[in-house]
Amino acid sequence: MSLSRTKATFAPPVMEARRWLDGVTHPADRPLINVSQAAPVDPPPAPMRAAMADMIVQDPEAHLYGPVLGLPALRDAVADRWSRAYGGQITSSQVAITSGCNQAFAAAISAICAEGDEVIIPLPYYFNHRMWLDMAGIKTVGLMCGDDMVPNADAAAALITDRTRAIALVSPNNPTGVEYPAQTLSAFRDLARARGIKLIVDETYRDFDSRTGPPHTLFADGAWDDTLIQLYSFSKAYRLTGHRVGAMIASTDILAEAEKFLDTVTICPNQLGQRAALWGMENLDDWLAGERLEILDRRAAIEENFHLIADQGWQLLGCGAYFAYVRHPFDMASDTLAQKLVAEAGILALPGTMFMPAEVADGKRQLRIAFANIDRAGIATLFSRLAALQF
Repeated sequence: MSLSRTKATFAPPVMEARRWLDGVTHPADRPLINVSQAAPVDPPPAPMRAAMADMIVQDPEAHLYGPVLGLPALRDAVADRWSRAYGGQITSSQVAITSGCNQAFAAAISAICAEGDEVIIPLPYYFNHRMWLDMAGIKTVGLMCGDDMVPNADAAAALITDRTRAIALVSPNNPTGVEYPAQTLSAFRDLARARGIKLIVDETYRDFDSRTGPPHTLFADGAWDDTLIQLYSFSKAYRLTGHRVGAMIASTDILAEAEKFLDTVTICPNQLGQRAALWGMENLDDWLAGERLEILDRRAAIEENFHLIADQGWQLLGCGAYFAYVRHPFDMASDTLAQKLVAEAGILALPGTMFMPAEVADGKRQLRIAFANIDRAGIATLFSRLAALQF
């Protein structure tokens, strides 16, 4: 008997990690430090919530079905802002609004792949990308990164077969935090174009990139839509995680195929969330700039405090956006270590085994720390606890 689609993949990692908390108590003087999930823990800023409350009362359309590919005004705003930010030409017909960035990835894969096809993704990977590929009957082809956690286009070229349909990258990266250089993304674009496949670039964390100016020149290419599919999340930018609002920027042909998927799954994106995202784009630029600076300061705090554990054999493999990715020095697999950290250090973090195929041993020595949920003081406490570990 064949397995169901969902049985073809693993359990949701964040939910699995939360179950490690069952039956564990944390004393008042050592509360749990939760660095497991890459999501804001605060609600949207008060002015946005006030605007959303007004939308609920004053805008009847906020409660009804809308266009499958999203609110026209939001699509227009994304096309205009992206064109200016990236120095390219993007039209609203090349923008779709989705129910979160995960759905954008699922829609993109559904639009370009058939069962038995292959998609190349760097290792370590974002686990939800692997889960969707599993459930869609698509083979994940892992591309090992170098010591700098940046994938190499020449290495990817050797993995392309006649079943390869896309290469999917995330920058700034989840789980490593690394910001891929512009030339790296251009090299992958050139490879994908030459081999007739798509390049998917998930830029969920673009608003927290440490670089100024556009992080790449992919949209400056006048023929960008023959190869590039970009994904984005409003959830991280405006703390709209519970409202599920993302975006997909691609050719009109790809979006026509994606529309079939989106109509079947959700019919239309969340109407209130879309209106909130548009309001944020129109009113919260200064606020978002401040949020970016705060995340960059927390990144600096990670780097400044890492010396507390470096001399014990810990290594910082990557750091940026919401994440630090580390190698631990202990003689145990990272999934065992992560569960021990809950009870013995009051830390909930995800092990590298959740970001690697089981056959890749590297994941057993790695951990992801999602530091966007803790401030400078919390980061200092985190490293103090890690430094005190005795295994």
